Amino acid sequence: MSTNRLKGRKALVTGSGTGIGREIALEYAREGADVVFHYSRSPGGAHSGVAEAEALGVRASAVQADFNNLDDVRRLADEAVAALGGIDLLVNNAGITMNLPFEQVTPEQFDTLYRVNVRAQFFLTQRLLAPLEQARGVVINLSSVHAYQGMREHSVYAGTKGAIVSYTRELAVELATRGIRVVGLAPGGVWVENTTKAAAGQDLSAQLGSSIPCGFVALPPDIAKVAVFLATGDARYFLGQTLIVDGGTTSWLPFGEQWSQPLEAKFGKGYVPGL
Repeated sequence: MSTNRLKGRKALVTGSGTGIGREIALEYAREGADVVFHYSRSPGGAHSGVAEAEALGVRASAVQADFNNLDDVRRLADEAVAALGGIDLLVNNAGITMNLPFEQVTPEQFDTLYRVNVRAQFFLTQRLLAPLEQARGVVINLSSVHAYQGMREHSVYAGTKGAIVSYTRELAVELATRGIRVVGLAPGGVWVENTTKAAAGQDLSAQLGSSIPCGFVALPPDIAKVAVFLATGDARYFLGQTLIVDGGTTSWLPFGEQWSQPLEAKFGKGYVPGL
């Protein structure tokens, strides 16, 4: 049930053709905000999201932009402002992932992840600085638990997510005196469409959930509802920090046999990395 906590607000949510971003955009619409859905390669999800939002009585539109291209990033900012007459909520959700052994990562792959995950949201926020300042707006940067914990074969992706945490902290301090509140949101495991594709169509959510302290894997609404809170005045004293929403994943100390056995098999019993 809507409480209209965002009534009258104007939001741009990047990467909102699928998954977490789409659900954040829809949850904002349910709470009364006008919304621009951004997509790169998922027009169907973005346009159906627009239809759902409009059915709720708010204004909505969809804009395509390739985050490899800074001209596209800046065009997205300009078109979003034109569509809604301003922007006072920016959710920098768009991002891509890649997992490869460290030695197999190419410079091209490295550059692509940093362009899409870091550079694009940095310069999108810069482009929207004037309307955000005028509206005393909120910027929410999506990071990940990968910024805080290591997982094999995610060296580049984790680096981009760590960069987001760091620059969110700095940007919050820099823009606070201009009336803009900048915060971060770092989800843990979330079951989305792309997870199903990666699992070859299998529903492995129960298996993934069994490895999370809370006992289940999140769904996009679990993250979207937190993104609503961060956008409201209820979170006015939350600034510069990144809120981790992970079901307890980063609170768990995973020292157990499943970690020691592969190392002992290769290097001998009692092996400690780096010593």
